[in-house]
Amino acid sequence: MVLKGKAHIFGDDVNTDEIIPARYLNTTDPAALAQRCMEDADPAFAGRVKQGDIIVAGVNFGCGSSREHAPIAIKAAGVACVVARSFARIFFRNAINIALPIVICPAAVDDIRAGDAVEVDLDGGVIVNRRSGRRFSFQAFAKEIQEIIAAGGLMPFVKSRMAGK
Repeated sequence: MVLKGKAHIFGDDVNTDEIIPARYLNTTDPAALAQRCMEDADPAFAGRVKQGDIIVAGVNFGCGSSREHAPIAIKAAGVACVVARSFARIFFRNAINIALPIVICPAAVDDIRAGDAVEVDLDGGVIVNRRSGRRFSFQAFAKEIQEIIAAGGLMPFVKSRMAGK
């Protein structure tokens, strides 16, 4: 699966309160969460992001609380993938559980600038920055994680397995 979108840049230690502020946790509606996505990190983000865009960030993206609302807000806002130097462990797991692809690739983070056209080949483990023409390799997901993402998340994956599909 190849994802193509425009890059939105964020720094280090973007926490779950910046991704979806606690004052909006009175809903689990993805569309409502999407309207407030990244509000405390970049108030204009939700109005600027387009379907298929890609977040590029520094170290420890998604640190803070373990709320699943954070990756849900990102995915519902239209973000196809997050590329970062590293992710907080619980955010990583929550993102996979809801089928939001997340990729660790420090070299790509160094090269990509705001607005760059970026391609992420999840199966091939390659990121291409169309502005610079550079290609970056990352470790592709394990087979089981690929299957969870392809199924649309952990729950659909488990339901499919239980049904014997």
